[in-house]
Amino acid sequence: MTSIFRKSLLCAIACLAGCLAISASARAADDPELIFRKSTTFKLLTPNDKLGTYAIDDPAVAGVACYYTVPEKGGLAGAFGVAEQTSDVSLACRQYGPIQFKEKFAQGDVVFRESRSLIFKRMQIVRGCDAKRNVLVYMVYSDKLVEGSPKNSTSTVAIQPWGAEPAPKCGDFVNG
Repeated sequence: MTSIFRKSLLCAIACLAGCLAISASARAADDPELIFRKSTTFKLLTPNDKLGTYAIDDPAVAGVACYYTVPEKGGLAGAFGVAEQTSDVSLACRQYGPIQFKEKFAQGDVVFRESRSLIFKRMQIVRGCDAKRNVLVYMVYSDKLVEGSPKNSTSTVAIQPWGAEPAPKCGDFVNG
């Protein structure tokens, strides 16, 4: 290898490592809460394949939590965090207290986003409002830079009064 090529390669590797570190630290505050994991495939010397169930609170709507379950590959690639995860995911969202809208939102706004491969695939949970029925609608799906995935799941939260609090109307908080 030429000296220029070697320096360019080292620079590219250093830039990639820096970008990954920045991305990991920026995402740390938004990490979902692990509820539990269950092994699905035994691997003798490396981590097992698992299903992980996580919880997130809707950042724009107090009183709503979403729970999702995703497969997590084990093996050597999973141990080093470079395995491309499958697009399978399930979702359930629930009202757990009085609903309070913190801000206006657009239909399809991202509630949570997570990488499912080293570079090209990510999972997203998005939110919408069925104003006619006063129901929040959450959808989870994965997309890929080159080729998306049709695998998805939908959950709804019918906005109900909580105690003496009247139920707000989600349609009053939708932009446009």
